[in-house]
Amino acid sequence: MSSPTRPLNDFRSALYLIWKHLNLPAPSPLQNDIAGWLQNSPRRIVLMAFRGIGKSWITAAYVVWLLYMDPQRKILVVSASKDRSDSFSIFVKRLIHEIPEFQFLKPRTSQGQRDSNISFDVGPSTADQSPSVKSVGILGQLAGSRATHIIADDIEVPNNSATEQQREKIAERVKEFDAVLKPGGKIIYLGTPQTESSLYNKLPQRGYTPRIWPARYPKPDVLSKYRDRLSPAILATLDAYGEEQLQNEGLSSCGGAPVDPERFDDEDLLEREASYGRSGFMLQFMLSTALSDAERYPLKVADLVVIPRMSHHEGFEKVVWASDPRLTLHDLPNVSLDGDRFYSPMETSGGGTPFTGSVMAIDPSGRGKDETGYCVSKFLNGYVCVTKAGGRRGGYEEKDLEALAEIAKDQKVNKIIVESNWGGSKSDSMFIQLFKVVLQRIYPVTVEAIYSSGQKENRIIEALEPIMNRHRLVLDSRIIEDDYRSVQDLPAEQSLKYQLVYQMSRITRDRRSLRHDDRLEALSMAVGYWTQKMDADEDRMIQARHSRALKNEVGALKRAARIGTAVMMGRPSFRNNNNRKWASRRG
Repeated sequence: MSSPTRPLNDFRSALYLIWKHLNLPAPSPLQNDIAGWLQNSPRRIVLMAFRGIGKSWITAAYVVWLLYMDPQRKILVVSASKDRSDSFSIFVKRLIHEIPEFQFLKPRTSQGQRDSNISFDVGPSTADQSPSVKSVGILGQLAGSRATHIIADDIEVPNNSATEQQREKIAERVKEFDAVLKPGGKIIYLGTPQTESSLYNKLPQRGYTPRIWPARYPKPDVLSKYRDRLSPAILATLDAYGEEQLQNEGLSSCGGAPVDPERFDDEDLLEREASYGRSGFMLQFMLSTALSDAERYPLKVADLVVIPRMSHHEGFEKVVWASDPRLTLHDLPNVSLDGDRFYSPMETSGGGTPFTGSVMAIDPSGRGKDETGYCVSKFLNGYVCVTKAGGRRGGYEEKDLEALAEIAKDQKVNKIIVESNWGGSKSDSMFIQLFKVVLQRIYPVTVEAIYSSGQKENRIIEALEPIMNRHRLVLDSRIIEDDYRSVQDLPAEQSLKYQLVYQMSRITRDRRSLRHDDRLEALSMAVGYWTQKMDADEDRMIQARHSRALKNEVGALKRAARIGTAVMMGRPSFRNNNNRKWASRRG
């Protein structure tokens, strides 16, 4: 069959034709908006639209239209699994076979063209090593292929992106796209970000243009989180009707009026929100990871109490936390999740009180690691105050051991605890033995090995989450500043992962959720040491201390009164400061 005489030069016309063949309603304004952007978008894009809008079907129709306009194009379809990418190519092939306007693209097997469901040529195409359409899984064989267009359809899903290592593996795999893509070609990502650390959220840094179509108009308080990624059509509607008018409809707590009411009205979306849950709805329908991240990442820097330039030897008897925007520490570098902030205390009392204990925790750079984490924590009235924390690359060299010993000396720690979960018995711990030699010369102090069991991520979270939720973990602001500065000599992508604040805000209960966790583990050790003392109530302890002071003062007054009375009677009898008896008698 030859090419039709009335070409469908506008993809939206072809989409209408395909929807009619599939017995679907005419494309909605939102679907036409997506279609228009696919046709006229830049060469590297990320398309994020809510579940059910048909972004994969629209893109499959777009592939058919691309081949209709130019049969020499080569399309590579990549998905998280081979089955999913195969389903995409099979759908494209069926559209070609079933719709008369596209049947001229059917493979010509008599001329030796490929005609499998997962790799086929279109009729008018000339001989080429690469098929017109080919499907492959993200972990499959990408090398050797060549394509003018790459469709990455949901390459990141919960099963392959739960941990940082998994996400990094995918991020490395997609770099192969540039080796596959022909000059002037186009890469299209379709997907839903599963976490703040999603590949889709990082692609703009690689030169990709993102565009988002949520199911509801975003509420004003979250609109800024979409930045400039919202579809211009949605932004234009917000400007035309006003945010307030679009928020008055519906009972949803996730957003305002429906963006595509012809297909998903308010009642339908409310039912889906009830079924998915608020967090799931925000992820799948509002394309926002905010609630998902809030549940996934249990440690929030907003729960910390940060005291600017805190004394390393004296603390406050009581510290009152509050998340008042006026208390936000804007000047501190913050690499935590969006919306997570550092707060200074609302109120402090009893300043200048000496700490009642001090411990330094060290997580040596063991097998497969490249940094020794350390943390100094001090205890007072139920608060754990962190006065020094960081990491050193290496850790067994003389200069590193001396630096750690100097920190212990400067901080006047009472004990050093060392993670020793791989070095055998205490006496066999290489790090401890080497460190003791240095300490004897610089700052003799007790060193104790501690042994850990169970999954590391759970152990860290269980040590830190309770005390942070109760706002009893206090940090010196200089720790955050030094943490940020200490890694600036590394490439940007690497430097983030070594920072304590980044590790704290990104850890999950998934095994190996962090690539580097040395600084965070040292913090959890230093905090966990005081766990048994955390039941102490600061008000009760303050009252007890004041009672003791009052009792001592009353006792001193009584002693002074007795001395005065004895002198007046001429028969003083008491002890001097050297605890020696003496008496004065008349001659």
